[in-house]
Amino acid sequence: MSKPELKVKPIENGTVIDHITANKALQVLKILGLPEEGTNVTIAMNVPSRLGLKDIVKIEDRELESSELDKIFLIAPDATINIVKDFEIVHKGQVNAVSELNGLIKCTNPKCITNTEEPVESRFYLVETNPITVRCHYCERLIQAEELSKQF
Repeated sequence: MSKPELKVKPIENGTVIDHITANKALQVLKILGLPEEGTNVTIAMNVPSRLGLKDIVKIEDRELESSELDKIFLIAPDATINIVKDFEIVHKGQVNAVSELNGLIKCTNPKCITNTEEPVESRFYLVETNPITVRCHYCERLIQAEELSKQF
């Protein structure tokens, strides 16, 4: 008797985010403001792969913006992004490490100037990729991936 396989319907057009860190798919959805009415989303969590467990998110009829990819990198640095058109992958890439993040996350230091009444946009620099660690431009607080993921 053959082993049954999980079959997930392919999408005609849109984005597939693969190799998301296991149990982070819901945070990816939050980053992307999904689900929203009229957008079809497929989620697979804790899927076995050759590297362990992973999550997958398929979003029909939507391509991601660079700021969204930057945020995804912070919680799923090994994620791959596949752009699908007419059921074919037309572009495959990885989320990329960015050296600077502006206005995407908040500083966890309550005394940081970005958390006061001053109209100052947050600015962070990537310090480490394993684990993800960023440094605030203004107060120099170091924030690691676990703290970052709480923001999403």
